[in-house]
Amino acid sequence: MQEMHSTSGQGGTAVRPHHEDAARTWSLGGQDYDNISFGVSDALAHAAQRLNPKPGQQILDVATGTGWSARNAARTGAQVTGVDIASGLLDAAEALSAHMQPAIRFQQADAEQLPFEDGSFDGVISTFGVMFAADQAQAARELARVCRQGGRLSLAVWAAEGAVQDFFGVIGKHSGESPPEPSPLAWGDPDHVRALLGEDFELWFEPAINNHYFDNVEDAWEWYARGFGPIRQVMNSLSPSEQAVFRQDIDDYHGKYATDAGLHIRREYLQITGRRK
Repeated sequence: MQEMHSTSGQGGTAVRPHHEDAARTWSLGGQDYDNISFGVSDALAHAAQRLNPKPGQQILDVATGTGWSARNAARTGAQVTGVDIASGLLDAAEALSAHMQPAIRFQQADAEQLPFEDGSFDGVISTFGVMFAADQAQAARELARVCRQGGRLSLAVWAAEGAVQDFFGVIGKHSGESPPEPSPLAWGDPDHVRALLGEDFELWFEPAINNHYFDNVEDAWEWYARGFGPIRQVMNSLSPSEQAVFRQDIDDYHGKYATDAGLHIRREYLQITGRRK
C-alpha cells in the first residue's frame, strides 16, 4: 500500500501511542466495515454535499475508514487524500477505491498529528471519524491547521444523546472498559464544537437523522458482528456464555426499532459545516 506506514511530517510515528489500541480494534472490521458505512451512507452523502468539492481541489478525508467519504468527495474530480489510524481499514479502502479517477491517495496518519503542511487542503471532511480522537482540542487544531483560509470543513458527528449513545452503552456494558473522557459524543453539542472550532471557522449546524433498515435482529447482528470492530473486539474477549448474553443485549437494542416492514433504525446526528476564517 502506498505510504501506508509513513511517518508524520511533524515527527513521531503515524499513530500516536494512545490510539494504538483503537487502531487495532477498528482494523478488525476489515473490508466488511464498508457495510457499516453503507448503513450510514445517507449521512455520508449529506456531509459530502455540504463539503461541495470542486474539480481539482485538494480534499482531505480524516478517519476515512474504508474510504466511503473519500470516494464521495472524489466523484467531482477533486484530488482526495484519505487518512486513518487503522491499517486494516486502509487496506480495504485502497482495494475498494482502485477504480476511482483521479486516484485517491490513502495514508496511515493520526487526526491529532496530520503529516501535512499548513493550509494544504481546500476542504476537509470527516464522517463519524475525527470525533473519536482522544485529544479533541488537538484534533480540532489540526483540522484548522491543514485547511486553507476560505476552505471548507464538513463533519458528520453522532448526537450527544439518542440511539448511538444507547448502542455504545450496550457495548461498554460488556467491554469492561471505562467510557472515554471527554465523550466522543460531545461533538454532537454545538456549543462544544464552537469551543473547539469557532475561533478558526465560521460554523453552521444541521441536526439530522440517519436511517438504516434490516429485516430482523438476526440480520442486524450478523452485519455488525462481521464489520464493526468494537463488537468484534468485545466478542473476542468473552466466554461463550458471555457472548450469548452480549448478543441478546444487542438484539434487544435493535428490537426496539421493529416495524411491520422490518427494523428501521433512526440515529440522530449533527452535520457541521464550516468555512476557514
